[in-house]
Amino acid sequence: MSEARKLRRRDSAFPTLLAAIHDPPPALFLRGSAPESLLERPAVAVVGARACSAYGRSVARTFGRELAAAGLVVVSGMARGIDGEAHRGALEAGETVAVLGCGVDRDYPAAHAELARRICERGLVVSEYEPGVEPAPWRFPARNRIIAGLCQATVVVEARERSGALITADFALEEGREVLAVPGEITSALSAGTNALVRLGATPATSAADVLESFGLEPAEPEVTSLGAAASTLLEHLRDGALTADELVRSAGVDPAEASAALMELELARRVALEDGVYRVSA
Repeated sequence: MSEARKLRRRDSAFPTLLAAIHDPPPALFLRGSAPESLLERPAVAVVGARACSAYGRSVARTFGRELAAAGLVVVSGMARGIDGEAHRGALEAGETVAVLGCGVDRDYPAAHAELARRICERGLVVSEYEPGVEPAPWRFPARNRIIAGLCQATVVVEARERSGALITADFALEEGREVLAVPGEITSALSAGTNALVRLGATPATSAADVLESFGLEPAEPEVTSLGAAASTLLEHLRDGALTADELVRSAGVDPAEASAALMELELARRVALEDGVYRVSA
């Protein structure tokens, strides 16, 4: 593991946006190969529930990938669920920054040790806490002000009514930063927090393009992948909503063996994602 670097608030390289918040940290500890200047790049926070839905994971990963592809640094908290997927998506196309509620030498959660390693190869893991500091529940709400403080905008993908992601959104609003929320099903508890944000005036984020518009950016040109006839047919059926493989075979009238090959083609082309036995359009 590389040695942590310390960036003091009085240092010229300390991120300007973070220094401007009401309660900036006295210093940041950094781990990773990227230079400190990564923290000055235009950045967007993508946050949400730890116990999220398959839909939320898919949206977070897609947003992370498309926002990074357009040149933004994706910032999140490396937690399970939405945070982890946002980081993974960003790593597919660009850089990402993880903000921890413990020392940067502690991979938390432990299940994300490999993700932390990948982030360090392309971006930074940062914390206001010195190396060796263990995670504690009260430290995570405090670290959320750093996630929001590093970014011009915060996107909440899924959040319950008392989700920690809403604390990040509150910090962003208090600092006059833009907050966007992905609308969700009105019957889902995982959408209660995001739908409340929209009701209170947050910008609805129905695609990465909505987020990029707030930065004055255009989405990156997607790679054009030629699809076979069966794959194209299945993709059109999935645009109406997520389906299992059996439901797709029935609705599209495609031979099961042909459908299996076509779904593999769509997954390899990153046009659909499979989670919990359900296929949905991912881009």
